Amino acid sequence: MTTAILIDDDANLRAGMRQMLSRCAPDISIIGEADSVQSGVETIQRLKPSVLFLDIQLTDGTGFDVLEQLAEINGKITSQVVFITAHEQYAIKAFRFSALDFLLKPVDPEELQKVIQKIKEVLSKSDNYAHIDLLLENIRRKVDNFKRIALSTSEGIHLFEISDIIRCESEDNYTKFYIKNNKPILISKTLKEYEELLTEHGFERIHQSHLINLAYLKSYIKKDGGYVVMADNSNLPISQRKKERLQELLKMM
Repeated sequence: MTTAILIDDDANLRAGMRQMLSRCAPDISIIGEADSVQSGVETIQRLKPSVLFLDIQLTDGTGFDVLEQLAEINGKITSQVVFITAHEQYAIKAFRFSALDFLLKPVDPEELQKVIQKIKEVLSKSDNYAHIDLLLENIRRKVDNFKRIALSTSEGIHLFEISDIIRCESEDNYTKFYIKNNKPILISKTLKEYEELLTEHGFERIHQSHLINLAYLKSYIKKDGGYVVMADNSNLPISQRKKERLQELLKMM
């Protein structure tokens, strides 16, 4: 049985979450609730749940304050975290870079089911909570130019410098990352999701299947339909509609 705590200052939302969880995930036991930073920290310390469902805005602070206090007390976070938020676009971006799950209010039962499935997979394969540390690092810095990214694989969660990512390749609904001085790793998210995250970090989608870090582009070859050679010596095709855009970018480099 997976144990969980609900931390939200809205009693109606907590009641609704209880009902949805009883239907969607009967093997998750809600062992406690809290409605503030202080009561949340105390409840977590006392009950030590496997999962936290944590609202961002609380009466006496934020969900991030809960995690900060737990980290200060225990040295690390030892629960998986699912944030619940009404909007908070900056926070959502931080969640995505940190491989953390979130639910938007009002909570959709189908989205809850998806998150529960991912949480179960993470709990079964890893006790690594470094991605929560990464989230707190990004929140503390209060800038959205994040330097590191957390990637969740079948083996666990790994943190990488974004500047070390050479390229990403689509494999159906998965994305394969090619990272400097590391073996390729496969992530169960689409290339489009990572294109949205990485474009502002100097990455360019040159093909339906390829997203490249322009810092690792060695050469652009016009023959044979056009392709690029990357620092890992891979030759990648360029789609016809991306050629003009790539040529303009190369003129600015």
